[in-house]
Amino acid sequence: ARQNSNKPFLSALIWRSQDGLPCYGEKRSTTPIYHFFSMLKIGLTGGIGSGKTAVSDLFEKLGIPVIDTDTIAHNLVDDDPKVLQEITESFGQDVLNLNGKLNRKKLAQIVFNVKDNKQQLEKILHPKIRSEVVRQLHDLAKNPDSPEYTIIVVPLLIETDYDDIIDRILVVIADEAKRIERIQRRDSRSMNEIRSIIDNQVTDETRLKVSDDIIKNNNDINDLNSLVEKLDKKYKQLSMAIK
Repeated sequence: ARQNSNKPFLSALIWRSQDGLPCYGEKRSTTPIYHFFSMLKIGLTGGIGSGKTAVSDLFEKLGIPVIDTDTIAHNLVDDDPKVLQEITESFGQDVLNLNGKLNRKKLAQIVFNVKDNKQQLEKILHPKIRSEVVRQLHDLAKNPDSPEYTIIVVPLLIETDYDDIIDRILVVIADEAKRIERIQRRDSRSMNEIRSIIDNQVTDETRLKVSDDIIKNNNDINDLNSLVEKLDKKYKQLSMAIK
């Protein structure tokens, strides 16, 4: 099994990835390591600006279910008053907008460069996010027409303890200049903010060491679509081993 980490999930609450664009490669080929819910579970990860959302969107267009921990984290904060209360009790009312909703940018400024704050936010969010991932997997597995495989998007997959859930890791990488360009276009953040986010995530070299499949996302969307289709065929073949 993959080595577990005790560092839980954080970035989904604060940063959403919405960018596009690639080259497909494969570091190594393995059979699924943990037969769970009788379907193959692909953990999709990558650094900010790498293009995770573009990749997951293309899988979704092929009819593959996508469980997105970014979406789960946002929904938790927006829909569960208890979660928002825990956050304000830990970090103060200043993290709220005038309408009572979470000011994610303000919270990011508080937690990203202070280890204790980061760990406290992780402690609040991670168990709830993980429980919701498992719940959604159960729902998919109960369906008589359960999918051959599922994509689970976890931006900090390498740093978190999803080892018992994920069968394969798909890493999306891109040149740093390309990532920064996408982030600036999408988020209008300062270079200092972008640098802080990137520096607080693991490096692509670290991600690649544990990857099973790789997309290098520097080219155009048409290439990306072709590469995702190739992976779709591969995952469907692998899924037969655990049916």
